[in-house]
Amino acid sequence: MRSRQAMRIGIGGVAARLRAVLAAPWARNARLGIGLIIAGAVLILAVAFCGPSSVALKLGPRVSYLPPWYLPVGMVELNEWVAVPVLWLALALGTIGLFICWRAVNLGWRPNNRRLFLLGSVLSILTCLVPPMTSADVLMYAAYGRLQVLGLDPYNITPAEIFRQEYDPVLIWTERPWQDTPSVYGPLASWSQWLAAWLGNGNMHDTVFWLQMFALLPFLVIGAIAVVLAHDNHRIQTRAILFTVLNPLMIWSVLAGAHNEAFTLVFAIVGLMFMRRSPFLAGLGIGIAGTVKVSLVFYGIAMAWGYRRDWRKLLQLAVGAAIPLAIAYGLVVPRALLAAGRNTGYISAGSWAPALQWLLTPLIGDLPTRSIIGWAGWVMMAIVIWMLSRVMPWRHVPGVPDDEDPRRDPLTIAVRTAAILTAAWLVTSPYTLSWYDLTTWVPLGLMMASRLDVMMMWRGFWLSVAYVTGRSVQFSDQMGAVSDFVRNQLCSGAQILVLVLIVHWWWTWGRELPKLPGWLRGRGRTREPAAAPLR
Repeated sequence: MRSRQAMRIGIGGVAARLRAVLAAPWARNARLGIGLIIAGAVLILAVAFCGPSSVALKLGPRVSYLPPWYLPVGMVELNEWVAVPVLWLALALGTIGLFICWRAVNLGWRPNNRRLFLLGSVLSILTCLVPPMTSADVLMYAAYGRLQVLGLDPYNITPAEIFRQEYDPVLIWTERPWQDTPSVYGPLASWSQWLAAWLGNGNMHDTVFWLQMFALLPFLVIGAIAVVLAHDNHRIQTRAILFTVLNPLMIWSVLAGAHNEAFTLVFAIVGLMFMRRSPFLAGLGIGIAGTVKVSLVFYGIAMAWGYRRDWRKLLQLAVGAAIPLAIAYGLVVPRALLAAGRNTGYISAGSWAPALQWLLTPLIGDLPTRSIIGWAGWVMMAIVIWMLSRVMPWRHVPGVPDDEDPRRDPLTIAVRTAAILTAAWLVTSPYTLSWYDLTTWVPLGLMMASRLDVMMMWRGFWLSVAYVTGRSVQFSDQMGAVSDFVRNQLCSGAQILVLVLIVHWWWTWGRELPKLPGWLRGRGRTREPAAAPLR
C-alpha cells in the first residue's frame, strides 16, 4: 500500500515538474521554435555537405554540375562519433522546435503563413541539394530504374543478379540489404524510377538527383494543397504548414532520405481536394495513388467512409478508383500487385515487436513467432482504431458553414478517418519507419489539436534517431553497441509507450461508460467536453 502511494506521489511530482517546464515562457516562444527548426536543418545540411561518410551515401563519380552538391571527397572526413551525434542533436532541436511552435499555435500565435510556407520550402529545397543520408533506399530506386532502362524486369530480376556478373555504372553503387530483393513498388513508382534512370544517363549521382526531385516536388505540392484545404482558417493553415513543409521530422525522413512517400501520397491528397465536388475525381486520385503503393488503401477506405450515406457518390468513387488500378495492375504490369505481397512479414528494429520476438523465438521458433506477431499487429490495429475513433476531436475541415454537422461532411469524415486509420497502422505495425508518418501528418494538419499530434512527434523523433545508423555499412563495435541500444531499447520502448498513451487517452476521455458491460465499468473520467481545445 505504501509503495503504491509512494509511486503515485512520485508520478505526481514528475507531472508537476513537467507542467512547470511547459508553463515557462520559452516553451511557447514561437521565435525560439522556428530558430530550433532552422538550427536542426543547418546541422543536417552541414553533415551532408561534407560528403560521403558513415551517414551520407556514396553516389559514385560526378560527371555534371547537377546536385547533390558536396565538398570534394577527402577534403573533410567526418568521423562516425561526429556525424551521428550531430544528427541526433539536429533531430532533437528540430523536434523541440516543432513542439514549441505547436504549443504557440494552440495559445494564439498567428504568424505570416506565406513566410512560414516559404521558410519550409527553402529548408526542403536545400535538403534536396545535398547527398541523401542514412538510408540506401534511393539507391535501390535508381537500380530498379536502371534495370528497366536496360530492358530488364525489376519485378523478377534483382540488381545483384546483374552486377555480380558484369560491371554496371549504376548498379555497382547499391548497398545492402535489398540488393537481392525484386521491386515491391507499383507501376507508377516503377515508371518514375525508369524516368530518373533515363535522365541520369547511366550515372548514379545524376539519377539520385532526379529521384530527389521526385521526392521534393510532391512534398511541396502536398503542403500547398493542405494550405488550400484550410481555406481562410489561419490556425489550420499554420498547422498544415508546420506538419508538412516545415515539419523537421518529415524533411529529415522523407527528403533527406529521398524516399518516395510524398510521390505516393500526393495523388491521394489531390483526391481529397475533390471530396466535396466530384466523387469520381476523388476516386481517380486515390486510384492513381494505389498504383504507386498499395498502402494508400487506408485513404481509400477513409474516402469510402465519408460517402457511406450516399451510395451514388460511393459508386462514383469506386469507379474512379478502379480505372487506374485496373489499367496499372490488370493490363500494364499485373505482376506488380503480387510483388507488393513480398513486403509483408518483416519486423523492423525500433518497433514494438522485437521484444515479443526475442521472447517467443526460443520457445516456438522464428516462423511461428513472426506469424503470431503479424496477427497481433492486426488485432491491435483494430483496437487502436476503435479507441482513437472515440477520442479524436470532431471539427470541420474549413470550407463549409460552421453550423453544419461535421459528421455529415464527406471531406471532414475522410480526413479524420484517414488520420485514425494511418496512425493506428503506424503504431501497431511490426514493420514501421519514420517516413511512413507523412500519411498521418497531413490529415492531422487539417484537424484541431489533439494528443495524437504530440504522440506523432515522440514516435517520429525516436524512429528518426534510431535509423541515423540505419545503413548497412561498417560501424565500429562501440558505435554499433550504442546504436543497438538506441534502436532496440530506447526506440522500441518509445513505441510501446505510444500504445500505452493511446489506451490511457481512451480510458480517461473516450469511454462511454453506460454502453460498456458492467464488469468493464470503472471510476474513470467521462468524455472530455467538446469545447476543450486539446484532447
